[in-house]
Amino acid sequence: MAAGTKSAVGRGRASCGRATLPAVMRYVVIGVLLMIVASLGSAIFFMMHDRGGSSRMVKALAIRVGLSVALFVFLMGGYYFGLFPGRL
Repeated sequence: MAAGTKSAVGRGRASCGRATLPAVMRYVVIGVLLMIVASLGSAIFFMMHDRGGSSRMVKALAIRVGLSVALFVFLMGGYYFGLFPGRL
């Protein structure tokens, strides 16, 4: 194997893998934040329209809390394991 071939493969893999990961993670984080806001909006809607006859508001708020905790754990784990170096 030639040395030039090995370095070309290494460069190609780096440009497809970790170098583009923070850009993808930015969209994942924005998507989860939008889902959190949507869950909060649905909880407000259910609070105004159900008038205590249903537990849909509680479920929407539980989903919001679960998404928030999952996002926090994902960001802390990603930073700890080096998936993204600093800012997204």
